[in-house]
Amino acid sequence: MSNSHTTEVVTGSIVLAVAVGFLFYAGQIVGLSGTGATDTYTASFRTADGISIGTDVRLGGVKVGTVTDITLNPDSFRADTDFTVQSNVALPEDTAILISSEGLLGGNYVELLPGGSPFNLEPGAEIEDTQGSVSLVQLLLKYVAGGEDSAE
Repeated sequence: MSNSHTTEVVTGSIVLAVAVGFLFYAGQIVGLSGTGATDTYTASFRTADGISIGTDVRLGGVKVGTVTDITLNPDSFRADTDFTVQSNVALPEDTAILISSEGLLGGNYVELLPGGSPFNLEPGAEIEDTQGSVSLVQLLLKYVAGGEDSAE
């Protein structure tokens, strides 16, 4: 009888350890792990297609933050976006921000392109150099229309 209880305890411990490991791994993938302190910045895009709250903010292909809020500005008809960036990442004043695509079938993310200014943005500042998302359908229409014009 003692062997039966020992086997059950060992099996239960292994299952519990695997479950904890899986949850830790899933937290790392989703970005739920503690990344430390973050700073908030804002940007205003002409179009914010393909991004939403929780979208990755990347610098050099590495996730450094997330989009925390997107609202329509009724005065300018632009998408005002708030996002966080890890506090240990200093952004130059002339940093640009754009919405990029991971590929034809991939999702979109927000990309930071640091400039060369010796001065850094203060937390809470607005990044003014923005580029909204590019519509694949519009690109294809331009290509098709351009192809017809050159054939004539």
